[in-house]
Amino acid sequence: MEKVVFDVERCKGCELCTRVCPVNIVIMDKSRINSQGFHPAAVVDEEKCISCGNCARTCPDIVISVYK
Repeated sequence: MEKVVFDVERCKGCELCTRVCPVNIVIMDKSRINSQGFHPAAVVDEEKCISCGNCARTCPDIVISVYK
């Protein structure tokens, strides 16, 4: 099961979530573009996620859900 889920269609690519991840696994996915024309956030190594929730709390658009 995924620990971090992004609503990629609502992501505006602000990059705030990438700055607060203590294990540096949240990135902007340069290989994808959502319907709004932004590169959405993504997790590069789900196994390293510690489910701290920093990314979800920082997201201004409530795009991120974190599961433990």
